[in-house]
Amino acid sequence: MRCGPEPSRDNGPVEIESFRALLTEQGQALLAELRGFTAAGELALATRLRREYPAELVRAAFEQARLRQRARAKFGADADAMYFTQHGVEQATRRSVAEWRAGRFAALGVRRLADLCCGIGGDAVALARAGIAVLAVDRDGLTCEVARANAAALGVADLVEVRRADVADVDTAGFDAVFTDPARRTSHGRVFDPQAYSPPLSWAVEAARGAPFGALKVAPGIPHELVPEGAEAEWVSDRGEVKEAVLWFGTAAAEPYRATLLPGPHSLSGGALPAPPVGPVGRYLYEPDGAVIRGRMVAEVVAAVDGRLIDPMIAYVTSDELRPTPYAQAYELTDVLPFQVKRLKALVKERRIGTVVIKKRGTSIVPEELRRQLKPAGPNAVTVLVARTAAGPVMMLGQPVGRAM
Repeated sequence: MRCGPEPSRDNGPVEIESFRALLTEQGQALLAELRGFTAAGELALATRLRREYPAELVRAAFEQARLRQRARAKFGADADAMYFTQHGVEQATRRSVAEWRAGRFAALGVRRLADLCCGIGGDAVALARAGIAVLAVDRDGLTCEVARANAAALGVADLVEVRRADVADVDTAGFDAVFTDPARRTSHGRVFDPQAYSPPLSWAVEAARGAPFGALKVAPGIPHELVPEGAEAEWVSDRGEVKEAVLWFGTAAAEPYRATLLPGPHSLSGGALPAPPVGPVGRYLYEPDGAVIRGRMVAEVVAAVDGRLIDPMIAYVTSDELRPTPYAQAYELTDVLPFQVKRLKALVKERRIGTVVIKKRGTSIVPEELRRQLKPAGPNAVTVLVARTAAGPVMMLGQPVGRAM
């Protein structure tokens, strides 16, 4: 079964040898010279370096330096010591999310884990840093070389064994946990059918159930009806952006769904509450985090703020008193009006508003087009939330209120 990128000539022996050359003393010296390089000076720098180093080594080093720059958004300072492939930097779990998952495994008492479809080793490193011994498996030769180099570069090589193999051939007996990150992309783009993952969802579920604990990554948009019986589905967001969904096995979770917000962490479990009440817009409006919405736990937010929905199909919560929660951004409203571009434009002009943040739910407006129509100018700012309600579309003007921490 395939993990990671589809087989390609780019991952053949020549590419692997080029990568190994970067690990030599000469390759390390070249990479050190490329720290902090900019696109503006790249041509002159490349010309100079080709006089001192083999051309193929210079090409590989520049590619690696570019990938490291891109990876800083996911890995922070670690990126400058790590190694990447084009596919790997795109698909790797960001450090904050990997550390959260590793912490959950460690809290469950896991000491030995099989990481199937390990990619460049981002999760394996986080697990090892949490004190867990990892068998990291991938079918792609170059990817395994990179994962092994990353474990060494970040000082956890003694806890990470990298093995090139088909995950279907790996015996996971004796491991405390199995973690699988199936390939969800092909050369044609994203794969939306979980059974078309590689390995398929059904295989990964059985692998997870074969150990005391298991977890497998799935697309955040996975239909809830595909969540296996007995699994805990967790959606994880980082700084307000949903990053992944994970199916957990063996956790004996009391609730079927969990939303975890990073940094924090803040973790909300639920999914069993009845449909919340619906009513008029109050003084405060709450915009639940995407992980909460994906996990269908808006009702839990409604209960936490003693509020109601403004529409049964719209994930905006309202209340008459402020009840800060880490699971939703609150806004104090100044105006709640029927949506009219002309009226909104007049308010923006009258109040000398130069910064307009536009959010919408259940309407077809395009925020960028609406902002152009408003022609904002002035020193003040406003957030405009446009939403569908039973009484028709409304526009709610207000200011964000700090979240509870």
